Amino acid sequence: MLEWFLSINSTVNSIVWGPPFLFLLVGTGLYLTIRLDFLQFKHFKLSWDKSFGRYFRRDVENEEGVLSSFQAISSAMAATLGVGNIAGVSTALSLGGPGAVFWMWISALVGMATKFAEAQLGVKFREKTGEDEYSGGVMYYIEKGMGGRWKWLASLYAFFAGMAAFGIGNMVQSNTLAHAAEDGFAVPSWITGLAVSFLVGLVVLGGIKRIGKVAEKLVPLMAAFYFIGGAVIIFANITQVPAVLAEIVSSAFNPTAAFGGFAGASVRMAVRFGIARGVFSNEAGLGAASMVHAQARNKPTRQGMWGIWEVFIDTIVVGTITALVILLTGALGTGETGAVLAAEGFTRGLPGPGGYIINISIIIFAYTTMLTWSFYGEESWKYLFGKKIVKPYRFVFVVLLFVGAVGALEPIWLLADTLNGLMAAPNLIALVVLAGVIVREKDDYLLEVENDQAA
Repeated sequence: MLEWFLSINSTVNSIVWGPPFLFLLVGTGLYLTIRLDFLQFKHFKLSWDKSFGRYFRRDVENEEGVLSSFQAISSAMAATLGVGNIAGVSTALSLGGPGAVFWMWISALVGMATKFAEAQLGVKFREKTGEDEYSGGVMYYIEKGMGGRWKWLASLYAFFAGMAAFGIGNMVQSNTLAHAAEDGFAVPSWITGLAVSFLVGLVVLGGIKRIGKVAEKLVPLMAAFYFIGGAVIIFANITQVPAVLAEIVSSAFNPTAAFGGFAGASVRMAVRFGIARGVFSNEAGLGAASMVHAQARNKPTRQGMWGIWEVFIDTIVVGTITALVILLTGALGTGETGAVLAAEGFTRGLPGPGGYIINISIIIFAYTTMLTWSFYGEESWKYLFGKKIVKPYRFVFVVLLFVGAVGALEPIWLLADTLNGLMAAPNLIALVVLAGVIVREKDDYLLEVENDQAA
């Protein structure tokens, strides 16, 4: 039975993450980039000013919503600044070679427009569901933006996202965290499982407000910790950086020969794994982050500006650090893959503390990912079954964290990958159909900015 299930899942996975679907993901981002008149490039400075710039100026946010814009972006990045930045990027390199990094960048550059649109629509079509309580996301902009006859598509998305929350947002993360704790600090998996269930449960039971408060403190801390560790290694090998960058670009259009434990990679493999792991890292196109962006006290387009920076920091900054550390230290030739490959790079670059940087980063990244994905799952199942499902869902979510920590999860990894891809299909349809709405909202906001009416 299990073999039959895995065979079916493998077939679906090959379709979902195959070349046509990856082309659709990048194509949608490119389409939105063109329709938005290259917003993420032409208005890059404005996007900073209306996102992080407002945060550093401590501008008051008077719009309706539950979270501050910074809490919303921190919660969204809590889900994306995770294992995908370490294991995902490492896997792209081990399977696609250095050229995969180039295609990861390309997917991120057009993905910035995709994430902008998702965040914008999340705020525009959100619903007030109670006192100081909102719900939004792909399900809502499909149903309210495209019309009630498309509710079936919204429900399909909610089902895929709700199931994915138990996989990539739950058991996969607790299992990864447990392995990191055992490998780095000799903590038994069952102890880690109990601790994770307790610590995640404390936050999850407090809802999105508590998740936002924790995320705004942990996310900047964990990003800075990983960034500093990687930057030290990069600067120690700064003379090699130009050659590595040249190799990345060259390998994007030419096959990479095998060396050491690296089996080599074709251009097709570089494109496929670079784009797939890039999407896995920043989630542009999956639409999940729109649920938490919908909680922000912000205007639709201004919140969309945060989406641009979410992808930029996640992939262009953090993902690139992982890739450069691996390539600069020669770790790619070891034949390792996933998080082990990243750990090898950091250990070579910083003998002694390097391994601890990876293990601590994975533990913190996985923890914050579980927090935000718990909310994604809650919103998805709530859309399907109403508020009565919230308490049972939270209980099941916390219990499965322990199951994931002590179990063998290769089938769950494969299923999670498939569910992530299936989430993208309804979302991409909605983004293309609602492109006119996205553009009008953007144009109206830019006109307000020109007239100095938009704070």
